[in-house]
Amino acid sequence: MRLVDSHCHLDDPKFDQDREQVIERARAAGVERMMAIGTGNGPPDLEVAVRQADRYPFMYATIGVHPHDASKAAPETFLRLRDLAPHPKVLAVGEIGLDYHYDFSPREVQRDVFAQQLEIAAEAGLPVVIHTREAWDDTLAILRQNWHSGGIMHCFTGDEEQARQALDLGFHLSFGGVLTFPKAEAVRQAARITPDDRLLVETDCPYLAPVPHRGKRNEPAFVVESVKRLAEVRGRAPEDLAELTTGNFEQLCLRGKPGNS
Repeated sequence: MRLVDSHCHLDDPKFDQDREQVIERARAAGVERMMAIGTGNGPPDLEVAVRQADRYPFMYATIGVHPHDASKAAPETFLRLRDLAPHPKVLAVGEIGLDYHYDFSPREVQRDVFAQQLEIAAEAGLPVVIHTREAWDDTLAILRQNWHSGGIMHCFTGDEEQARQALDLGFHLSFGGVLTFPKAEAVRQAARITPDDRLLVETDCPYLAPVPHRGKRNEPAFVVESVKRLAEVRGRAPEDLAELTTGNFEQLCLRGKPGNS
C-alpha cells in the first residue's frame, strides 16, 4: 500500500531512543510521506518540524503554535511564522485551534492566537491543521469569521453532525487510531459520510495508537491499521483507501509545491 501519515509528532522524546528505526519501519510499511507537526514545546522554537523535514526527502513540515502554548506567543512569534511559511518543506500551518479540556492557556488568548495564525496561513496560501477539543462551537465560529480556504480537521473524533459542519466549511477530515476503538461508532459514522475526496489518515503519534496496538506508543507504521479499519467502514479494499487518502493529501498539501508531484 502507498500511504501518507498526515500528522505525526516525531520530535517527541518517546522516539529519542529509536527514531531512525521508527522511520525505517514506516517506510517498510508503505508510508511514502510523513507530515511532521511543528508545534513542539511551543515558542520560541518554531522550527522543530522544519529541521526534521530538511533531513529526509519524504518528510514535510507544519509550523504553528498549539493552543496549549498560546500564552507563550509574542509579536516576534508571528513574525517568525511569516518568515518560515515560504519554506519549501512547509505544507501547512498547524496544529492550531482551541483546547478547552486542559485550558493550559487562557481561552481568550487561545482564540486570539488562533485567529492570528489563520491570518498568516491565508497570507501564505497554506492550508491549516485544526486541533479542537471541547471547543467545537468556538472553533467553528472563528473559522467562519476568519477562514475560507479549507484544511484538515486533525484526528477527527466528532459525530456525523460535526463532520457535516466541518465539511461544509471545506475541510478534509483526518482519521486516526480512534477510528479503531470499539466504542467509537460515532466516529466511524462520520467516516462513512465523508466524501471520498475529503478523507485523510494520520497517526498523531506517539498518541492514540490504533487497535491492536492500543495503549502502546503509536508510530507512523501503524497508520496501516487505521486504513484497514477505514476500508471496512466504507466497504472498500484497504489498497483503495490508501491510494485515495494519499491522493487527497497530495492534492491538498503538495499542489503547487516545486519539485513535488
